[in-house]
Amino acid sequence: MFEPLTWALVALSLVAMVYAIVLAARDRRIDWWLLGLLGVVEVLLLAQLVVGIVQLTGTDRDVSAVLFCAYLIGSLIILPIGAFWALAERSRWGAGVLAVACVVVPILELRMYEIWAV
Repeated sequence: MFEPLTWALVALSLVAMVYAIVLAARDRRIDWWLLGLLGVVEVLLLAQLVVGIVQLTGTDRDVSAVLFCAYLIGSLIILPIGAFWALAERSRWGAGVLAVACVVVPILELRMYEIWAV
């Protein structure tokens, strides 16, 4: 795994989570700033998918390829699902749903890091 990319994804996801919590606490819907930040995170997740698959094909580590790819794909799809759900929910809970989706990304990243380190 490319560690700087992993830690950048963890940091950006946590920033997005805090911003989503602030929006929910202020009884506001998600805005373009949050969607833009999530777009940046999603592009980095796509880059991580490509880098992860390339590194997986060239490694001699004992990494479960299916499990690692499942986490890569899972981390890639969680934010779009959360964003669609948040856009459909026109109350503060839309931002709350997005905050939950944002906290899932660092959890998946840390699990992938653990799988790769074995």
